[in-house]
This record gives sequence, C-alpha cells and structure tokens, in this order.
Amino acid sequence: MRIGELADATGTTPRALRHYEQAGLISSERMPNGYRDYDGTAVVRVRNIRLLLSVGLTLDDVRLFLPCLDGDMASGAPSGRGLRVAYERLAALDRRIAAATAVRDRLATALDDATARRAGI
Repeated sequence: MRIGELADATGTTPRALRHYEQAGLISSERMPNGYRDYDGTAVVRVRNIRLLLSVGLTLDDVRLFLPCLDGDMASGAPSGRGLRVAYERLAALDRRIAAATAVRDRLATALDDATARRAGI
C-alpha cells in the first residue's frame, strides 16, 4: 500500500509515517516510480506506535518495543522491560509537572503581590 493509503488506514499523516520510517520503526520498499510501498503488517505496527506515543512515550521509548509492535499491544500482557520504560517515562513526566507547577505557583504569587501593590494593600 502507498503512503497515503497507510495514513488513511491508521489515522495519521504521510509526514508522520516518513518520520517513523526515518526513526527505524517502520519500513517500506521503493516502487520503480520511487513511491513507498508498505506491506499489510504496517497498519498494525503504526497503530501500536501511535498507541505508545499517545500515552506519553517518546520515539526512543517506542524503539525499545520493536519486537512487540506487530502484535496486539492494547490487550496483550506487558513485558517487564515495557513496564520499566513506562514507569521511567511516568517519573520523568511527574518531574516536569512538578517543575511546571512550581513555576506556575511563583508566577501566581508574583501576580498576587503586584495586584496588591497596585491596589495599595
């Protein structure tokens, strides 16, 4: 199937598919006219890549799941390695959220102080 057909079948864009291919997550053959030709297994693989990205994993994280990308990841039992990657990503997200919350709180305090000074309180 051509790149547009794969994009339609998976709800993604040709640009994203080229990005996944560049990252080594999917592959294609080149037709004589230079177009990419994907086999039928690419649909499942791309859907699994999108699933993993949608829960906050990065393309580097997804690369660790290469042996599993052609199966039913949504209902299959996770591997220990997969769980470890997910927990590490969750911890990184928690750290980023905490840092953003701290910045938000400092800004809120600064705005409260500025508003009080402006009101003469």
